[in-house]
Amino acid sequence: MAITTLPFRKMNGLGNDFVVFDARLAPIRLKPHEIARIADRKTGIGFDQMITIEAAPGAEAGGADAFMRIHNADSSEVSACGNATRCVASLLMAESGGDKAVIETRAGILFASAGGTPDTISVDMGKPRLKWEEIPLAEEFRDTRAIELQVGPIDAPLLHSPGVVNMGNPHAIFFVDDLDVVDLAKVGPMLENHPIFPERANISLARVTSKESLTLKVWERGAGLTRACGTGACAAAVAAARVRRTGRQVRVTLPGGDLFINWRESDDHVIMTGPVETDYIGELELPTLDYRIVATAA
Repeated sequence: MAITTLPFRKMNGLGNDFVVFDARLAPIRLKPHEIARIADRKTGIGFDQMITIEAAPGAEAGGADAFMRIHNADSSEVSACGNATRCVASLLMAESGGDKAVIETRAGILFASAGGTPDTISVDMGKPRLKWEEIPLAEEFRDTRAIELQVGPIDAPLLHSPGVVNMGNPHAIFFVDDLDVVDLAKVGPMLENHPIFPERANISLARVTSKESLTLKVWERGAGLTRACGTGACAAAVAAARVRRTGRQVRVTLPGGDLFINWRESDDHVIMTGPVETDYIGELELPTLDYRIVATAA
């Protein structure tokens, strides 16, 4: 019998919101136009990313607890999403009754643990990739702490010399004194699709407020302006530490709230800690893509 109803959870990490499907028992196959329709905040559920939890190869033999598949609002599939990783980890921990979870992604294996306070999760996001071909860039830059890219007049650019970091997906971080120096909603799409980024890129504006803190606005590849971006916070923290604007442990304040990033000196792994929240549980009807809420968060 064909599946006609898909249960889902609507979750968020600092307002970066997700529709989460569990496909471990039966595969979920949605077409690109269906994903985009569900993502539409006027006609669908609305989300920044759609998350599909799938069975991980080798889970029975002690491998990852699950595989996390990520689609952006434009239906493009991406390799990493820090806020979604925390949300999925919280579900897996609640299921197992434990305080740890191992999640496989296209970017690799991620290890998560309870963050020490209720509804807070820490994720080891691994080592940042810093070489130009790893990010990737379309041409060689030996020093990726600041590459040649600018917006505005050539003799007085509004944005220039971003640091570039791959945290499972490519990021370009412009350090500014004023987060409103440009309209990120307007310049974000242009920079995301700049020829220097063959796989497109997430674009951030970062303002350093102390050696232990910075504020951040992110244009997310395939999703647009977002209230929070976990990999963006990790990338900005790494980029700031590389040019000694901050130390290796920082609080990153985004429009949706704070994430705490530790670029661990002992092994260069980036540890991200922040909250997760379930908004409601719903059911999606196929093939109409209508939905209904069956339970709200406590």
